[in-house]
Amino acid sequence: MLKPEINIRDREKGKEKEKERDEGRFSPGEGLAVSEDSRLKFKVRFDYRGNPRPARFFFGGKKTEEAAHETREQQVALWRNIPLQGISVDQIDLGETYFIYDGEVDEDIAFAPLELLVYAESLEDLLRFIMREEFRRIEILEPPLITMKNREAERLLFKINEFLQSQITRKLRENSRQ
Repeated sequence: MLKPEINIRDREKGKEKEKERDEGRFSPGEGLAVSEDSRLKFKVRFDYRGNPRPARFFFGGKKTEEAAHETREQQVALWRNIPLQGISVDQIDLGETYFIYDGEVDEDIAFAPLELLVYAESLEDLLRFIMREEFRRIEILEPPLITMKNREAERLLFKINEFLQSQITRKLRENSRQ
């Protein structure tokens, strides 16, 4: 049996840890380092590919650069106008269009970059950004340290699996229609 003063010290340490959790301060390995009121701040970059469309009856064709710009502008409008729960897009930067040679189609393909500064409530919210075909890079700006509990990591991995399965199913449906 433990001495009463040891039990009191343990209870005091437990209360201190609860207070740290409430204030959002964690020691390494004790759970997500983001407090309930703070959010993740990150930059994400997408590069939208310009798929050229041939002209029909001498008009309506789009060059690869025009198609890339058009796709990027559609996405910018969506990011600005459609609210997403737990996510706020703070800044949108349009990058300089660049070209890469594609050996399959034997021509240069244009890519129109887009960089977003985003605030999110959880790591799960990042999935909607990083699981896109256009995704190129992510930089987490705040907080400087993120640690997770086992349950949180399991939930995140489950969400990734769920998202991948839905994308695979969607691709299979698209391929079966063609």
